[in-house]
Amino acid sequence: MRSTCVSVSVGANPTRLLSEKCTTLSQVRQIHAHIIKTNLVTHALCVAKLVNALSQSSNPYDAVSVFAHALSCFQDMRGIEFSVPSALRACGKSCAFEEGKQIMGFILKTPLWRDPFITNSLVRMCLEVGMIEFARSVFDKMPTRDLISWNSLLSGYLKAGEIEMAREVFEKMPQRDLVSCNAMIDGYGKHGKCELAEEVFMDMGVRDVVTWTSMISAFVLNHQPRKGLCLFREMLSLGVRPDAPAVVSVLSAIADLGFVEEGKWIHTYIFTNKIHHSCSFIGSALINMYAKCGQIENAYLVFRSFYHRRNVGDWNSMISGLAFHGLGREAIGIFRDMERAELKPDDITFLGLLSACNHGGLMDEGQFYFETMQVKYKIVPKIQHYGCIVDLLGRAGRIEEALGVIRDMPFEPDVLIWKAILSASMKHNNVMMGHTAGLRAIELAPQDSSCYVLLSNIYAKAGRWDDVSKVRSMMRKRGVRKIPGCSSILVDGEVHEFLVGKAMDMGYDQSVLSKLEEVVCKLKSEGYEPDLNQVFLDVEEGEKESQLTLHSEKMALAFGLSSIPQGSPIHIVKNLRICCDCHTFMQLVSKIYNRRIIVRDQNRFHHFHKGCCSCRNHW
Repeated sequence: MRSTCVSVSVGANPTRLLSEKCTTLSQVRQIHAHIIKTNLVTHALCVAKLVNALSQSSNPYDAVSVFAHALSCFQDMRGIEFSVPSALRACGKSCAFEEGKQIMGFILKTPLWRDPFITNSLVRMCLEVGMIEFARSVFDKMPTRDLISWNSLLSGYLKAGEIEMAREVFEKMPQRDLVSCNAMIDGYGKHGKCELAEEVFMDMGVRDVVTWTSMISAFVLNHQPRKGLCLFREMLSLGVRPDAPAVVSVLSAIADLGFVEEGKWIHTYIFTNKIHHSCSFIGSALINMYAKCGQIENAYLVFRSFYHRRNVGDWNSMISGLAFHGLGREAIGIFRDMERAELKPDDITFLGLLSACNHGGLMDEGQFYFETMQVKYKIVPKIQHYGCIVDLLGRAGRIEEALGVIRDMPFEPDVLIWKAILSASMKHNNVMMGHTAGLRAIELAPQDSSCYVLLSNIYAKAGRWDDVSKVRSMMRKRGVRKIPGCSSILVDGEVHEFLVGKAMDMGYDQSVLSKLEEVVCKLKSEGYEPDLNQVFLDVEEGEKESQLTLHSEKMALAFGLSSIPQGSPIHIVKNLRICCDCHTFMQLVSKIYNRRIIVRDQNRFHHFHKGCCSCRNHW
């Protein structure tokens, strides 16, 4: 075993030792002892080096203690300015605000108060310990402010989530640099203000890779994946080499869109330019992209190629990808491989595993792994884990047991848990429970249209049209609009979108409707009967059938049958959950037309082939 001791000779220069040989806390402490023994504690440069080294160690508070001791030993203050920034950094890292205030009191009594390097360190210390108002007070009183002063305050506000205060500082800045603008783009993006981030981006005369990455990430975070992908292409066309975070963001954008062709090109780009060597998240991002684009086999190949890295994130992405495809037993197999490899799972691992059991209808396995995470791995379940169990029980019709889990969990149920009960009530015709769950969900998320729609549908299914009217009236009064069904399909490199009843590109409208009418006639001749129970409107049966026929995924399918050659799969992405009638429709088309159809809805994938679906009618 290699020794961690530092050989300190009598004539050794402590400053050189701290610069050259010091790599661990124990080594710093050995040199500290040497400094005390040789009475070098009054040597300003030695103290500055020591305080700096300790401030960056695993126990930064030691730096504060050394600084305080040195301060009491110094006979004059010459050279003390070299130690103060490191001592303040140590206070920030140690959350030692009281000690930081004492150092501030010392600064105020000396000419150091006029040194921007010192006062900037003081502002950063206050921000580090969360004393935002105190930092602003220090900033406002500073005799001299430079660009670093403004950027420090700006970054502190952004880190604390004070986006409006950050905006005020940004607009008042006498000058801005790349750091200022990049921080603001990132902050706006993370706080849902993508338009403002775009304004800052467009106003910049000079941009670096961080600028482009921040703007791409802002688009992706704010559910504008196409804009993120377009900006990435523009970045490449201008010769800007993307960094790993930019690549991860654009892979996320492609995963959101659900179409793999661009993803395959970026996969090649990553390996050609060896970007995967610089970031541990690349593997997870690639696995996630392929899984969400419907190519779970390619996701598995990427997973195997990164297997040797032993990165838990890669395993988590693979388990979650299998869950999204309803491949519960395969996800359990990956988890068992993970255990055999002696990799320790985390809470995200079990969230993916429970989701896999949920989508696969594996009741016993889901309950077993919920217990395993707590008993074997000592992981405390979060509300998302409880949500998976509630959903699993609810789908199986065990609603009372699901309610028991809700009563016993150490959290107040959130809107997702009540929506799981609401969906289960809808599936199993439990109007009373659906009524209770629906009102709870609406109370928690009054602007979430899906809560109102689910409750309205439960009433409609039970023929309670007065209650349906009350729910719709509530939506109108609150300004809540139902999200229309929208389905996308990629043909010849171009994405085509269909809303309920119409094509986004009106040029396709009539041809799609004609093809759809032809398909419906053919399916009816083979025994297809539209499930009118899926139309939750108080209208005549003929109108109900017309409503069903014009669902967006059926229109996308009709377009795909006309445009995609036989032998190639038809890949559709839908923004909402596929309804039972459309599910049956897809199964029959896959059999009668001998086509592979892949549908990604709001919750999961459905692979239709020869009249069967991968979900085994459990979704």
